[in-house]
Amino acid sequence: MNEARPSMTAQRVAMRRAAHQILDKPVVFEDPLAIRMLGPEGARRLEAAPRAHEAHPVSKPLRAFLAARGRVAEERMSAAMAEGVRQCVILGAGLDTFAYRHGDRAPGVRFFEVDHPATQAWKRARLAAAGIAAPASLAFVPVDFERDALSDALAAAGFDLAAPAAFSWLGVSMYLGPDDVRATLRFVGARSKGSSIVFDYAIDTKLLNWFERWAYRRIAARVARAGEPWKSGFAPEALIAEMRAIGFTRTDDLDSKTINARWFKGRRDGLRVRRLAHVMDAGV
Repeated sequence: MNEARPSMTAQRVAMRRAAHQILDKPVVFEDPLAIRMLGPEGARRLEAAPRAHEAHPVSKPLRAFLAARGRVAEERMSAAMAEGVRQCVILGAGLDTFAYRHGDRAPGVRFFEVDHPATQAWKRARLAAAGIAAPASLAFVPVDFERDALSDALAAAGFDLAAPAAFSWLGVSMYLGPDDVRATLRFVGARSKGSSIVFDYAIDTKLLNWFERWAYRRIAARVARAGEPWKSGFAPEALIAEMRAIGFTRTDDLDSKTINARWFKGRRDGLRVRRLAHVMDAGV
C-alpha cells in the first residue's frame, strides 16, 4: 500500500459495513458505530443513495461475507472475554469498532489495535471528528506486517506475551505473501492455552470454478488498482494441517456453505456469500 495514505480497502470495507446496517434486514453483524465512522460526508452519500452499493455484481456477496466474518470475530472475542481472556488484539484494525463498543463494559481487559501507521493516524482523526472516545484500555500499535516484528511491537505497547489473547485478523491475509501470513499464525500459535484467532483468507484460485475465478479476478483487479494487490491464497486442507503443526488444537474452517446455512438461510433479500474465501476460527 501507499506509505503516505490510509488503506483504500479499509475505507471500502467501512462503507460496506455501514451499508449493511441500512440495506440488510435483519443485520447479520450489528455495528451501531459503523455509519458514524464514515464521517459526515461519507454518511450523507450512503444514506442519500444506499442502493448504489448494489450496482456491481459482486457487491452484495462481498457485503454478506464482510458481515459474516465480522460476526464470527465478534462472537469469538466476546466468548474469550467471558472465559477470562484479558487481551484482545485487532490486527489490521482499519475502522473496526469492537474496542469502542466493548471497552468500557469489559473491566480488566486490554485492547490492542494493530495497523499500518498511515491508516491508524487516519482512523484516529475519524474518531475525533465523530466524537467517539477511545477507551483507556485501548493501545494503538503501529505495524507494517511485511517489515515489523509483531511480537516486539505488541510487547512495547504493554501486551503480555505469556498470557492468553484473542486475535481478530480480518481482511489482511490476502494482501500479504504466504510467508508473512504464516509468520503471524506462528506468533499466535505460540501463545498460551486459551488463545484464539479469527481470520479470513482467499482460496487458492486453482480450486475455484470458472465463474468463481471471474469474480475473484474482478475483486482482485479492483484492489490492485487501489495499490493493494492480493498476494496469497490457500488450499483449506493444507492450511489446516500447517496450523495444527504450529500449535493450534482447534481449527474451525467456515466455508461458504457453512456461512450461508448459519446466517443467510431463508432470507428474502438474497444476501449470500460466494466460495471465494473462508473464515478460520482457531484456538490454541
